[in-house]
Amino acid sequence: MSASHSGDLGWRIALGVFLLATIVWLGTTNARAIIGNQLLRPATLTFDDYLAPEAQRELFRLLSITSVVIILSYATALVSGALFLWLMPFSMKEHGWLMVCAILFFIWVPLEGYTLYLDAQMVYEEFFTTVDNRVFRQLFMKRLTALAGAPIIAVLCYYTIVIIAVLQPLRRRAKG
Repeated sequence: MSASHSGDLGWRIALGVFLLATIVWLGTTNARAIIGNQLLRPATLTFDDYLAPEAQRELFRLLSITSVVIILSYATALVSGALFLWLMPFSMKEHGWLMVCAILFFIWVPLEGYTLYLDAQMVYEEFFTTVDNRVFRQLFMKRLTALAGAPIIAVLCYYTIVIIAVLQPLRRRAKG
């Protein structure tokens, strides 16, 4: 295999891994939101008093499991996305949409790092300690209210990336 073919294969593999990891990451993020919503009263940030402690504990366990998947898939998406941008043969001048997508993805890395840290705390408490629901409630509320709702804006940006990648605005077309 020639050098150009191996380089061509590298960015394609990185893109494929990025797409797969992103699908898993965003899908699991949505699943976690649905699970977490079961703990709260509708349209509030207060816990549902009628939910049995055993049911709450099971929901916290499910949140911890989904957090493991989110941490691994986000890390994979982050590394493979950076590798794709490094290896790709495309010019950002000609593919402005790709630059916008990269900016929308990488601008949220510090925020994601913080929320993944909070998720890792819940994972640690679930799998390596024997704490009660009170600790999980505190961790859940800290995660839910983290950075005044900025994680929700980040998720909206991630879905905007999908739209931009499909429509590809800011792409220079060949003249002729």
